[in-house]
Amino acid sequence: MALLNFLRTQPAPAPAPGAGRDAALAAFLQGHSIEVMPRTAEKIEDFTEILAPGTRVYIAHIDGTEIGDMVRTAARLARSGFSVMPHFPARSIEDAATLDDWIARYQGEAGVREGLILAGGIAQPRGMFDNSMDLLETGAFDRAGFTRLHVAGHPEGNRDIDPDGGTLNVSEALSWKQAYAQRTDARMALATQFCFEARPVIEWAETLRAAGMDLPIHIGVAGPAKLQTLIKFAIACGVGPSLGVLQKRALDVTKLLTPYEPTEFVTELAHHKAANPDFAIEAAHFFPLGGIRATADWTRAVAGNTSHSKDHA
Repeated sequence: MALLNFLRTQPAPAPAPGAGRDAALAAFLQGHSIEVMPRTAEKIEDFTEILAPGTRVYIAHIDGTEIGDMVRTAARLARSGFSVMPHFPARSIEDAATLDDWIARYQGEAGVREGLILAGGIAQPRGMFDNSMDLLETGAFDRAGFTRLHVAGHPEGNRDIDPDGGTLNVSEALSWKQAYAQRTDARMALATQFCFEARPVIEWAETLRAAGMDLPIHIGVAGPAKLQTLIKFAIACGVGPSLGVLQKRALDVTKLLTPYEPTEFVTELAHHKAANPDFAIEAAHFFPLGGIRATADWTRAVAGNTSHSKDHA
């Protein structure tokens, strides 16, 4: 699929100087999600004290994590009233029987009806599945009645998929996912890696729309964290050109001493959304790299109690 690199949107107006809480930012953060792992979730005694009711919580399945730990985390979050979306990493799932077992355990113990379907973080598959498309083709999620399936989007490309730094394979995968969305009863969306620069993300989203891709986008946002921590995670996760934003910040010694906050990045996206309501990004998805509580505190401080009540819930 050829992607055309042009915009059809209006520039977002700047926030009024001296204004109080940013209404556009609060609206954009309404219905945001957050990602946890079993070991990070264990550090939070009561999620209801820090997350708004109904918040969608992704549970990252890092290779080597026992499925039992994943299911227990999902069950705990579900009992607390949150919408639970575990990862299903294709390359870590040996066969169709294992996939069916995972789904049955998630549904039997946590009532899971949502999943993030992705290739996973290991280079070589442990069994018969290599990517998200392989998992979706089994029909297992449709048979189990999943109501929402998210798949990966790549605003800055992905060298795991396109080793030459291009976008051919990523574009072909997106075309397949777009077609799949037409034949599943589940609602689908693209969930992305965290980024740090808004303008390239806006251009990427508009480019997809111009090429006929209409899957909504849940954009990855790095939560507040020390700059050194962010750079470490960004390099490990393959963050692309927007890594330069962090590297530039690192040159300022004074900023090395203060935690990074995603305010500028999210505010620019929020005001673009306010000026262009049909903008493809419908939600923010937070990676709490500096801690779950720090991210939850930041979202409350900038936007209030953003409960999960949007139509895209």
